[in-house]
Amino acid sequence: MTPPQPDTTNRPTPQAPAVEPLTAEDFGRRLERATTAAAEAGLAGLVITPGPDLAHLTGYQPVRTERFTGLFLTPGADPLLVVPTLERGDAEAAPGAPAFRIADWTDGTDPYRAALARLGSNAPYGVSDGTWALHLLALQSAVPGSRFAALTDALPMLRAVKDADELARLTAAGAAADETYRRILQVPFAGRTEDDIAADLAALLLELGHSQVDFTVVGSGPNGANPHHEAGGRTLVTGDTVVLDFGGLKDGYGSDTSRTVHLGPDPDPEVLRVHEVVRHAQQAAFEAVRPGIACQEIDRVARAVIEEAGYGAYFIHRTGHGIGVTTHEPPYMIEGEQQELVPGMCFSIEPGVYLPGRFGVRIEDIVTVTETGGRRLNNTSRDLAIVH
Repeated sequence: MTPPQPDTTNRPTPQAPAVEPLTAEDFGRRLERATTAAAEAGLAGLVITPGPDLAHLTGYQPVRTERFTGLFLTPGADPLLVVPTLERGDAEAAPGAPAFRIADWTDGTDPYRAALARLGSNAPYGVSDGTWALHLLALQSAVPGSRFAALTDALPMLRAVKDADELARLTAAGAAADETYRRILQVPFAGRTEDDIAADLAALLLELGHSQVDFTVVGSGPNGANPHHEAGGRTLVTGDTVVLDFGGLKDGYGSDTSRTVHLGPDPDPEVLRVHEVVRHAQQAAFEAVRPGIACQEIDRVARAVIEEAGYGAYFIHRTGHGIGVTTHEPPYMIEGEQQELVPGMCFSIEPGVYLPGRFGVRIEDIVTVTETGGRRLNNTSRDLAIVH
């Protein structure tokens, strides 16, 4: 059976709902929720350092982080962002700045003095996962007996559950990624390199509203059998199976989708078979999504389909990952992750089969959990498309 051809009809581009810029009030509500969640979890407060947590809560993303920057959230006190003096202007320009106080420190002084007023001895605090050990150890030294737990463990739902505004942003990012895929099917593949196709993908993501491109994977032929292959100088030839995996940030939230295409007609029968197995595994995992089941169950469902078909040894990565202000974040759909699905959680479902030296197949959609099941944020065809 010949796979379906790309849709070349002249139809309008689907438009995702427009999203408004986040305001200081939005960030204020996030800060209040985070402080309340910390107290409910038995924490004395939170220390938020540069990275996705700080961006989510304040809209501030410092470029350099070797100098200490930290947001202190403690009950009964205004949120306090401690920054180097030379970066204070950047912090004051952040969209969430009216929702927190700013204190600065100059080179040659102790950047951790503010911790003495905000952190109590012999108390537990949540801290951003990506905090530099240099800064964490200094805080522990400054506040005797203080204890710190990574936010992923202490407050796993802090960023994992999205509100309506965040879901709108993720929906818009998914729609832009979908249109990128529709358009990439129209470009020539034969005789061009993986790098050429990757550049096309990046240009399309930017044209369709992304402010940042995080990855443009083009794994052709045997390169597709390496899940972490990105793109290179290999020239695509007729008969190649090609894994496309791309995404980035739009309006501050991530996109990430994968499809597998074939260059030229009449794919090898095993290519067709493997693609159908992966497609069925992806669909089965999607149908399993519902509130209350553990993340690991999504992985188990997808893996069972692939194992039953005899390709279990070639499914060598987790089934999915969370997505939000970054394109890869907790929770993860993998054996051992017992966090239950909650409405508003968003994550990828991306099973794959990789036959060394031959080809790979991966199909990926971003999915959000609803009250009754799941909703896809990627809606392009999951059939094996033919490119030329």
